[in-house]
Amino acid sequence: MSDSLSTSSTPQLLLPDWPAPARVRAACTTRIGGVSQGPYASLNMGRSSGDVPEAVSENRRRVHQALGLPAEPCWIRQVHGARAVQMPQAAQDPEPPEADASFTTEPGVICAVQAADCLPVLLCDQAGTVVAAAHAGWRGLAGGVLERTVAALPVPPRDLLAWLGPAIGPEAFEVGEEVREAFVAADAAAAHAFRPGLLAGKYYADLFVLARMRLARTGVHRISGGGVSTHADPARFYSYRRDGASGRMAALIWIEPAGNISGPSH
Repeated sequence: MSDSLSTSSTPQLLLPDWPAPARVRAACTTRIGGVSQGPYASLNMGRSSGDVPEAVSENRRRVHQALGLPAEPCWIRQVHGARAVQMPQAAQDPEPPEADASFTTEPGVICAVQAADCLPVLLCDQAGTVVAAAHAGWRGLAGGVLERTVAALPVPPRDLLAWLGPAIGPEAFEVGEEVREAFVAADAAAAHAFRPGLLAGKYYADLFVLARMRLARTGVHRISGGGVSTHADPARFYSYRRDGASGRMAALIWIEPAGNISGPSH
């Protein structure tokens, strides 16, 4: 069964199809169902994208209501790095922490990442005791954001499940030789994730394959999702490479508080 696009509420949400336990909730927003205008139309979740702040606040409110979130998401300030922080401890400062992944063991705490071509990766353990969200563009993947996130979790990698959200597909993600070398230098098998581009020294990269390889090397083998291209679907997804100015989708994951397991799941 493939990931399904929910149309039961105003914001249209991509709900992961993965074998997560019932108490783990997760969703990825699309660009449909908000109030933003112009290049940010319509469900832009990113405050730093250049959109009107009031519109982003309303979009976030709509998603909060549609998912029945138990709290406000713990946002991070993403820098294409590899730092993973624990929530809610890292969110106690007035400004969001600088990181590209977050995790929690506390029910009701929502980990969140934003993307508009980069790959959102959601993680949980099979017992539903820990969840994590990682922002994995090529720099983050090459820098070890997934390895750092998995290492930070208080469970063995073999107990983890992963879901790969929408990201720029290999039909559109053209990169230079330096990007290919960054991956091949660490793992020669990564060459399989690149195919020659139209120009010398250019390659088309597959973020989904690279993420799967990186996760497998850490010991995470139960991986779902992947293959949904933001670039190829302008009706549903933002794409920074396709459009330049664009909004952001958000991928959210949390452990539902005890006694409350109704609402959207997987």
